[in-house]
Amino acid sequence: MFKTTVLAGFLALVSLANSWAANAGTVLEGQKMPSRILGKDVEYTVYLPPKYEAGNRSYPVIYLMHGGGKGKNTDWYRFGGADRVFDRMIESGEVPAFIAVTPEGRRDKENRFNTYYMNDADGGYRWQDMFLQEFVTYIDHTYRTVPEKEGRGILGLSMGGYAAIAFSFKRPEMFSAAAALSAAFRTDGQVVEMDQSGYDRRYGKAWGLGLAGKGRLNAAYHDNSVLDLVETIPAEQIGKTALYMDCGSSDDFFAGNSELHLKLQKLGVEHRFIAREGGHDWAYWRSGLPEALSFVGASFRNG
Repeated sequence: MFKTTVLAGFLALVSLANSWAANAGTVLEGQKMPSRILGKDVEYTVYLPPKYEAGNRSYPVIYLMHGGGKGKNTDWYRFGGADRVFDRMIESGEVPAFIAVTPEGRRDKENRFNTYYMNDADGGYRWQDMFLQEFVTYIDHTYRTVPEKEGRGILGLSMGGYAAIAFSFKRPEMFSAAAALSAAFRTDGQVVEMDQSGYDRRYGKAWGLGLAGKGRLNAAYHDNSVLDLVETIPAEQIGKTALYMDCGSSDDFFAGNSELHLKLQKLGVEHRFIAREGGHDWAYWRSGLPEALSFVGASFRNG
């Protein structure tokens, strides 16, 4: 009797494991796209939904942008458990099945200077151009995507949250929805007051190395700050993308997120802004991912 019970229990576990595996997506790290603009391969991580290899249907894509500093293209999975969230929400029907792609945002492994997903001021390293002109097209040609706005979303944290909103402002024809967790929006005052090493490391290449005080608020800065873009790009253009922002009340970026929220309100641009207790860390981002993902997924259905 004992042996029979043990065997039955073992078979139940095997069946459960097989069921889980059948409903699990696949995460592929170390993928590479040859970039003419950057003159090198760009690494990326891709999540393919359950049963992707078994059929021939096309899927919407979410560009899942990682954070700055030591952040890299595997972080969403290694620290955020994103694939488990994706699997669960796809299986439950909370979101349609989708592909997720995280391009590498560092210029090199040392990452002495952040790209901030922008082009360098001197044109030496054009990350933004690479992404908007090459990378998205490459993904559409490499995987079974829905290669149009209605089948594309962008979601990021911190530096990646900045990119999600900035790219949606600049290229509203590309993304149906943009969602940002703890987006790295700094106000003019915060940029002016940054210590020199912190400024150079984060923005020096994009806006100009060695700049101090209000000298940092130059043309390159204004061309890339979402707090300026929202005032220079027509509101009807910004409103073409569904916008979602979630930032913790203890986050240094809360001021910038709140300012953008108020400016969007004043312009009458529909968006969702969530302010919760919390800081700038993986606990906050893990807790915020499901609702942000649901928001982006809804845009695929509506499209």
